[in-house]
Amino acid sequence: MRRTHLIACAVAAAAATTLHAQQRPAVDNSRAPILQFESVPDPLKLPAGMNFGEVLSVAVNSKGTVVVLNHPGTATSGPLFGNATTNLLEFDSSGKYIGEIGKGVYGLGYAHSVRFDKYDNLWVVDKGTNSTMKFSPGPAWRVVLNLGRRPEGYDSWRYERPTQADARAGEGTFNGATDVAWDSNDNIYVSDGYVNSRIAKFDKNGNWIKSWGQFGRGGDHANENPGNINNPHNIQIDRNNNVYVGDRGNRRIQVFDTDGTFKYFLFLNAPYDKKHHPTLAPVPANAPDESAPWALCITPTPTQYLFVVDSEPGRLYKMSLDGKILGMLGISGHEMGQFNWPHGLACPNENTVYVADMNNWRVQKILIKSVATATR
Repeated sequence: MRRTHLIACAVAAAAATTLHAQQRPAVDNSRAPILQFESVPDPLKLPAGMNFGEVLSVAVNSKGTVVVLNHPGTATSGPLFGNATTNLLEFDSSGKYIGEIGKGVYGLGYAHSVRFDKYDNLWVVDKGTNSTMKFSPGPAWRVVLNLGRRPEGYDSWRYERPTQADARAGEGTFNGATDVAWDSNDNIYVSDGYVNSRIAKFDKNGNWIKSWGQFGRGGDHANENPGNINNPHNIQIDRNNNVYVGDRGNRRIQVFDTDGTFKYFLFLNAPYDKKHHPTLAPVPANAPDESAPWALCITPTPTQYLFVVDSEPGRLYKMSLDGKILGMLGISGHEMGQFNWPHGLACPNENTVYVADMNNWRVQKILIKSVATATR
């Protein structure tokens, strides 16, 4: 009797959460305006003979220092997936190349994200080694904290291509982690990511607190089943401690409080040309109305804005924190101002965005000029 009662209460609570999610209508972005912008030519100046490989992430600190997470395919730290490897490249505020950070660090194998916290510590999330590392500010760049644990070489055969069946959502460990963010009390949040499909929370010293979320589908229209996550690909937190999770596989952003209570969804639901040919796939037969968020960043300016980028139609969106698209730019492609699987964002202010343009093997520095026209 008691067990039946508990199950009924749990089902009712889940239904109430879903109902709450559906009671808030999606923001009408049908007439989102187009932004005028410039893509700065050659913003980061590599030495002669040196090139970027796949650029997965980019971060900018309070002094304007830029760190690029680069997969050159030729580093010597040892491949995890194919011949992909990682290096961290530092540039000054003018774009001058300074050097490489973290050579030989044990936790660097197939890194997925770099971020600076408000103290200019550099954080690196590595989905291949299941580590989240904190480096002290430059020029020392010393590892001062590691979360998670890299699988031993003896065990690594088990982790070559993990799937949902390999989910190991343990306390303090990761499986395919993707990104990191911090609340106003410096608690640490890791989107744990490709396999575990959850958010892991630690205190500022790296002690485990809790996790929430689980792998699951969002429904036919992406506005159902809050807490179900299909690859939390990016995470950001605003100054009011709202946690924004880029639920890429479910084509939505889920917003939670810092205890993991669901608040609302955001959608990239501006109209687009569904016949535009993607860079790396055929034209889909039934393209969805919402596109999938690939990367997020929130500006530190007094009025905070959320920037989001998708792979198709390949646009960068400037949004208010309640989900209104204030402007958008770009399309998928290979030219300047176009994107080919953009994978990471850094937005030091509301009119400057660095885009890790992954499959174009470059970083684009986007300067937003003004709103040009409204879509029809």
